[in-house]
This record gives sequence, structure tokens and C-alpha cells, in this order.
Amino acid sequence: MHLRQIIAGLDEGVILIDPDQSILWANKAALGMHGVVSIEDLGETVDEYRDRFQLRYRNNHRLDSADYPIERVMTGEAFSEVVVEVAVKGEDQPRWVHQVRSLVLTDDKDEPECLVMIIQDVSAQFEAEDRFEQSFNANPAPAVICRLCDLRFVKVNQGFVDMTGHDRDAVLARTLYDIDVLDHAEQRKLAKDRLAEGKTIPQMEAELALPDGTTKLVILAGQPIDMGEQPCMLFTFADLEPRRKAETALRHSEERFMRTFSLAPVALAIGTLDGHRLCDVNEAFTDLTGYAAAEITDRPLGDIDLWETAALRHDLEGEIEAGHPIRDREVRIRLKDGGVLDCIVSTEPITLGNDACVLWAMRDITTRKTSERELVNAIEAVMQDTSWLSRSIMEKLARIRTPQSEPTGVGLGELTQREREVLALICRGLDDKSIARTLDVSANTVRNHVARIYSKIGVNRRNAAAAWARARGFDGDSVVIGTPNREIAA
Repeated sequence: MHLRQIIAGLDEGVILIDPDQSILWANKAALGMHGVVSIEDLGETVDEYRDRFQLRYRNNHRLDSADYPIERVMTGEAFSEVVVEVAVKGEDQPRWVHQVRSLVLTDDKDEPECLVMIIQDVSAQFEAEDRFEQSFNANPAPAVICRLCDLRFVKVNQGFVDMTGHDRDAVLARTLYDIDVLDHAEQRKLAKDRLAEGKTIPQMEAELALPDGTTKLVILAGQPIDMGEQPCMLFTFADLEPRRKAETALRHSEERFMRTFSLAPVALAIGTLDGHRLCDVNEAFTDLTGYAAAEITDRPLGDIDLWETAALRHDLEGEIEAGHPIRDREVRIRLKDGGVLDCIVSTEPITLGNDACVLWAMRDITTRKTSERELVNAIEAVMQDTSWLSRSIMEKLARIRTPQSEPTGVGLGELTQREREVLALICRGLDDKSIARTLDVSANTVRNHVARIYSKIGVNRRNAAAAWARARGFDGDSVVIGTPNREIAA
């Protein structure tokens, strides 16, 4: 009686069975583990128990009648930690997971007197393991689990298979000695020591050997866990190969850029984003300015006086700081020897490594500017005496000397009839005296008309006025000069 009271208070389920296969007694825990409240509901005999409860292994294979733990107890077999799933008859899904062991009580003659089946409800434990299994397999992060006692791989998820190309079954048949994920680890000794101690392995870079003989750059980490009361190590990995390929491509791109930069015939410089300092210059730049690279790099340009004036420097630096690229700006730069060059400057924002920079391009246009000035001087000299040049040539020379890039807003309609006649005669190449004789007015009156025309159309020379008129389709030849009307000088 006292023994039954002790057994009744145990958390483990206990079922006593008579050698004649009748169920003698079960404690409250055993009844609860089967969802019943009495022995009658549990089954009065082994056959009734087997009829009311269906058992299967964890791999979903149903137990044969002779394999039921209660049947094995009846045969006097001693066993421990048999794990089965238990379902009520008529239900497809099991309700509990039992871990069962046996005990045989004998009499003085060593004959079986009572057979005992001891049960533990491990449903919660296996539910947790199932959840872990599902999470482990579904996790896209590559992972493997290694048993510490023999370093054999016991689990591998799809992420690891996809990343490495290893066959899942081949990995599970091998050990850490065969597939050494720590072999090329950044801190291999530390990782090996932590593995031997069953302690956390910190994140570190490693090269995983792949089945095809290549390697893959990864970050690995190890976390000790227990699986089925067996100490294990969970290895997780992050694939760094895309990053390595991107870094390699970037490095090659930057190397190609720097080779092009160094050999370019155009003067190039790389500067800081604010435009205040140059970080690097090419040979063409040093040839152009006379400065050696060491003399001009990593120094504020204000100290070097590269730009002709401080106002120009502030203007260019302001454009760069505002994020506005400069396009074909004509500037003057000061050389090391004190000379000044006319240049065209352009900039472009670039990124080198992780640094935002500005690429400067400078082209010497001193020769072109000198030629332009010489041409203008030649035009000025020629236009001092126009008597031997045709009117069309004079108009072309005037347009070269004073190009009309943007027509003014004044139209021919704003000129008076007399002013249109004067402009027409200017277009025909007449001077003031000839215009005065043609219109029968005084030379002073003609000069007043010409001054008003200049003021209205925004020019200050006869050839510029003729070019302005012709740009608007007014050549003077089609204008009929009115009846002469003597005007008094103002």
C-alpha cells in the first residue's frame, strides 16, 4: 500500500501488469498521459490497451503488435528509452510522445511477479525539436550541426547544400575531419579550441573547400546546442563571395581608371569634394602647370594660387560645393613660373573606394585665344579702310568681330520710316555724307538718326548695325527710299 502511494505521486507514469496480461494498476500520471481517468478506460488487458491506442515510431512507421512496449514488457524484455508516438484509436494524428522503459519484479524464486512499464511524456520536448527542425531546414542561412562526441555531422540544411554544392546525404555520412569547415578560418586555433571546449566560436572569415576543388569566402560562427541530450555545435555561415567578386571588380575598375588617368594626354587631377585640395594629378597636369605632384597635392589650392584670381577660385569652389559640375568653363590658371595660361576647365563627380571626389580636366587654349586676338586685330586694321572691300565681305567681317549670338528683343517695327531708310542705306554701304545727299538732309541729321538706331538696336558700329538688320532678313536693297524731304539739324 505504501509503495503504491509513493508511485502514485511520481511525475512518471507507472503501469503494473500481471504476467497473465491483465493490467493491475496505473498511477494518475500514467492515466493522464493516455487521456483517461480509470484503468477501465486504459484497458483491463494488454490486448484491450493495444486495441484502444495506436503507436508508431517517430519516422511515422506503425508498430507491429509484438513491438508495443507493453507487449515487450510481457515477454520480460528489459529496455530503456523507447520513444513512440501515441494516438487514440480512430485518430490519424498522435496526441502524445512517450519515452518508455521496462522493469521486471521477481519473487523469491526469481520468477516474474509483476511487470512494470514506466512512461515519461516527452511531447513538449519533441514539439520543440520539431519546431527547431522546421526552422533549421527553412532558414536560408547555410548551417550544419556537428555532434561534439564524435564530430559527426548530424544535420545540414538546404542553404548549406545550395551554397557549397555538397550532397546532403554525403555530408551526413562524414565528420568534421572530412569536411573541415574550420580548416582555413581566420582564427583557426581559437575556433578549434572553442570547439574542443564546447564553447561559442566567434564570427570570423574562412575559406570553405567546395567539392569542385574551388573555395568560397564566408563568415562562420559556432553556437553550442543540445540535441537529444547530446552536446552539439551549430555552425552558421554567411556567403561573402558576392562581396568579394564586387570588391575585385571594383578594384579592377579603379586600376583601369588610374592607368587611364596617368596616361591621358589631357591634364587631369582628382580633388576633394569641396574643391579645396587636389589628391592626385597626372603627368600631363604637371607638364602643363610646371608643378611636381608632391608640390601641389594635399595642399589648399588657395596656398598655391593655381587660379589667376581669388575671385575665380571662390567661384569655382562654390560651384563644386554646391554639387554643380563645371562644363567647358574658360579660366586662366597661374603656372609655377608665374606665367598665365588660358584653359578650358570641366569637372565630374566620381567615387574612388569609399571616397567622393571630383575629377578636374584642363585643356590649354592659349594658342587658340592668341589666334583669335590676332584675327580681331587684323579685322580692326582692315576695317579702318573699307573702300576696297565689298559690302558682303564687310558684313561678314563685322559678324566675326562682333558676333551676334543672341538677337536682342528690339524688332524692325520699333524703327521709324526715316530710321528704316537710313538703316537700308547703311546696309548698302553708304557713309553719312552719301546718305545725307540721297535723302537730301544735312549730315548732322543723318548722324542723329544713326545714333538713335544704334541706341534702339544695341550696337555702336555701322557694320554691326548692318549685321543686325541682315540677321532679321532686312538687307536694304528692297527698301524704296521716299521722296526727299529736307530736314533741319537738331
